[in-house]
Amino acid sequence: MKVKAAILTGAGEDWQTATLELDPPKAGEVLVRVEYAGLCRSDEHRRHGNPEGRYPLVGGHEGSGIVEAVGDGVTRLQPGDHVILSVLPQCGMCQFCTTGRSRMCDLAAHVPTGAMPDGTFRARLDGEYLGGFCMLGTFADHVVVTQASCVKIEPWFPLDVAALLSCGVPTGWGSAVYVGEVQPGETVVVVGVGGVGINAVQGARSAGASHIIAVDPVAMKRDFARELGATHVAATAEEGAELARRLSRGTGADVVIVTVGVLTSEITSSALEMVGKGGRLVLTATADDSADVNVQVPGNRVTFYNISIRGALLGGCNSQYDVPRLARLYDEGLLKLDELITKRYSVDQVGLAYRDVVEGRVVRGVIEHVHG
Repeated sequence: MKVKAAILTGAGEDWQTATLELDPPKAGEVLVRVEYAGLCRSDEHRRHGNPEGRYPLVGGHEGSGIVEAVGDGVTRLQPGDHVILSVLPQCGMCQFCTTGRSRMCDLAAHVPTGAMPDGTFRARLDGEYLGGFCMLGTFADHVVVTQASCVKIEPWFPLDVAALLSCGVPTGWGSAVYVGEVQPGETVVVVGVGGVGINAVQGARSAGASHIIAVDPVAMKRDFARELGATHVAATAEEGAELARRLSRGTGADVVIVTVGVLTSEITSSALEMVGKGGRLVLTATADDSADVNVQVPGNRVTFYNISIRGALLGGCNSQYDVPRLARLYDEGLLKLDELITKRYSVDQVGLAYRDVVEGRVVRGVIEHVHG
C-alpha cells in the first residue's frame, strides 16, 4: 500500500514529504492507521545525527491510531483496537521485561536502525528500505510495527492526547514520581518545562510536593507551568537555586529534575548545586552525541549529603502498565493532557513544526494525519 510520510534522507538534511510503499505485516507485526503523531524534540535531534543511526528514516516516535491488520501469531491485538505506539518496545520475555524494567527491553537494540525485530524493514522509497524512528515512524499515515511496540487503550480515550503518552508524558511524569521518588511536602525544581518538563511538574504535583519551581527562559512556558502545578517560576538556574534555598529554609531542593532540550555540562553542574541533603538529581535530558557532558562532582558533598544522581529512561515507566494508569488519571481530572497541545500541523509541516518547537513557540504540537 502507498503511504504519505515525513522522512530524513541523511544527517543535517531537511524534513521532506514522500510517498512510500508499505509492505504488509509479517508474523508478530501489526498494521496501524496512525491518526496523530506527537512532535517530540528527539526527532529533531535525529535530524542533526544525534544519536547516530541508519538513514533514510521515517520520522516520528510518538503516535496513536487504530489497528487495521495483524500478522500471524499476534496475540495482544486485533483489527479495530485503539493503540498508542510506545517509544520503546516491550517484549515481555527478556531479563529486563521480566524484572520490571521493560523500558530497557532487549528489542530496543533495533532502535538505531529502525528495523523490525527480525532485522528487516517494511517501508520502501524507490526500492530502498527505510527504518522507522524508534522502530515506529509515526510521521507516516500508516505503519507496520511489532506488537511489542503497541499498547492497547480504551476506545473512549481521545487519540490526539493519547499520542502524547508514547513518550513525553510518561517520561516527564515518571521522572518525578518513579525516578525522583518525590514525597509529600518536598521541594522540587524542574529545569526546562517544555513537552517533557511540563509533565514532570504534573508528576511532582500529583506526588504531593509542597514547592514546585519551574525554571525556563521562555516566559510562555513559565506561565503555562504555573497553570499545570508549579508554585514558583524562575527564568534562570541562579533564580531557581535561590528560590529553592529560600523555600527549603536553606537546605536546598529535595529533587532536581533536568528536562532541557539539550543537556550540557554547565546545566548539569548548576542543577547539582541546587540539590540539598539527601536529595536526588534526575537527568532526563540528553546531550548531543558529539558532546561530552562532564559533571564536576564535589565528592565529599555528594557523600556526606547522601546525594544521588539518577538517569531517567522513559521516566522509569512501564508502558503496558503506566499508559492505562495515566489514562485513568486523565479521565479523573488528575492529569492535564488537552491543555498540552498548543498547535496542530499537517505532515507537510514537520519542518515548520520543529522550528516552532526549537524556538519555544509551542509546548506540545501534534501531526494530524488525513485519511481519504
